[in-house]
Amino acid sequence: MASSEEDGGGNGAVEEKESGKRRRLGALATAWLIFYNVAMTAGWLVLGIAMVRFYIQKGTHRGLFRSVQKTLKFFQTFALLEVVHCAVGVVRTSVLVTGVQVSSRIFMVWFIAHSIKQIQNEESVILFLVVWTVTEITRYSFYTFNLLNHLPYFIKWARYNFFIILYPAGVAGELLTIYAALPYVKKTGMFSLRLPNKYNVSFDYYYFLIVVMFSYVPLFPQLYFHMLRQRRKVLHGEVILEKDD
Repeated sequence: MASSEEDGGGNGAVEEKESGKRRRLGALATAWLIFYNVAMTAGWLVLGIAMVRFYIQKGTHRGLFRSVQKTLKFFQTFALLEVVHCAVGVVRTSVLVTGVQVSSRIFMVWFIAHSIKQIQNEESVILFLVVWTVTEITRYSFYTFNLLNHLPYFIKWARYNFFIILYPAGVAGELLTIYAALPYVKKTGMFSLRLPNKYNVSFDYYYFLIVVMFSYVPLFPQLYFHMLRQRRKVLHGEVILEKDD
């Protein structure tokens, strides 16, 4: 009996120690997420202000991408940490979904807008830049206030209403930008690998971009209607029953 009590007490101490460790890790994770979301909110806010200032000073969108590209590249690439957050369990979100969303943005920045300078002054580039900026300021603000347990209703309302227009507009901007890039990609053969070569494989970036454009057809409705369901759940308190696949 004495041995059993001592074992029980020992297990209780271990459990209490483990519980304390989890609380400390939870506090550290929350502190990091608050820092991360504040930094991202500030970064996209700086980008938005720079875009407005450029247009007021120049009176045109031409040259806007070039003027803000360093800030855009840094903060959009920094968003790769969101995939890490999901992978290590800091955030309970699908690694696959987050990975697709983040990588598609990085693809647009580095392999389209950055790599094909001839399209940087296209109106479609400015369209997705404006949409991304408003979306990210709203999204990261929402996460920040939510983590601080002080979420203003306007931020929550904006998070679950702005996307109704911004999401389709952003997709349109991205698709139009890729479409505008196609002639330059076809003409130059950039990022393509032709046969014969020592690897004995071929890759055509032109057709790859066409496949990317068509991939929006099945992906966009799924993500859009998911957000609509979340909107009903958060703003109207509806219970959403997910069907098992």
